[in-house]
Amino acid sequence: MTQGKLSVSNKSENGADAQPVASAPPSYHEATTGGSPCYSGAYPEDGEMLTEFSWDDRKIRRIFIRKVYTILMLQLSVTFSFVALFVFCKPVKDYIQSNPGWYWASYAVFFVTYLTLSCCRGPRRQFPWNLILLMIFTLSLSYMTGMLSSYYNTKSVIICLGITILVCLAITIFSFQTKIDITSYKGVLVVFCTVVFICGIVLAFILPFGYVPWLQVVYAVLGAILFCMFLAFDTQMLMGSKRYTISPEEYIFATLSIYLDIVYIFSFFLQLFGTPERH
Repeated sequence: MTQGKLSVSNKSENGADAQPVASAPPSYHEATTGGSPCYSGAYPEDGEMLTEFSWDDRKIRRIFIRKVYTILMLQLSVTFSFVALFVFCKPVKDYIQSNPGWYWASYAVFFVTYLTLSCCRGPRRQFPWNLILLMIFTLSLSYMTGMLSSYYNTKSVIICLGITILVCLAITIFSFQTKIDITSYKGVLVVFCTVVFICGIVLAFILPFGYVPWLQVVYAVLGAILFCMFLAFDTQMLMGSKRYTISPEEYIFATLSIYLDIVYIFSFFLQLFGTPERH
């Protein structure tokens, strides 16, 4: 009977049992450039950003999160520097308010770069073009946020900035600690997006005929709630410990999403709690 015999013996030349040698773990480059569907995006859908959770390497996840938050801190520093300059420096404030054309130019740049980074995987993943586009996007949105802040009282801008920091910090800690899978509530986000979109359209048609304070407040409250939910959703997508996650190659998209959430939360808080400056 030869059943059960091994075809390969683990004997060394001097007859001793050879110890099996464990293979070295893959490097970050090997893990993210192919060979494993967990990291390379080799899924049946050809690497969609939103994929079923299969992240097993915590080291890669920590590197990814660290990279995203490093870029995010730089973006927020630039944005709040613009806000401080446009709010505290009166000559700059007077210039930007008397030249609204720069606002619409920055809005056009913001819209084009946002569509490019969101919809085009090539520019979003190709270094250094992805960082260049992200820098242009950050500068344009920072200008728009700074100009919006210049129309509000300085104290109210500082208060709204403090509220935004506390709220975003609380949401981030909650998203990291909670066992609730927020990524599975995409339908709720779609409903909220639809409601806010309809309110925005109604407000755009009503404002030329007269100011409606209660509708402005409703729109600001719904917008703040929506983007707080988006911040929690995007944070858990970044963590990779829930049902859906973002590929480690999509650090630009992850940074873009969280940065946009924070800026929009600040903008809606400014509409809700800010005091317009009287001239």
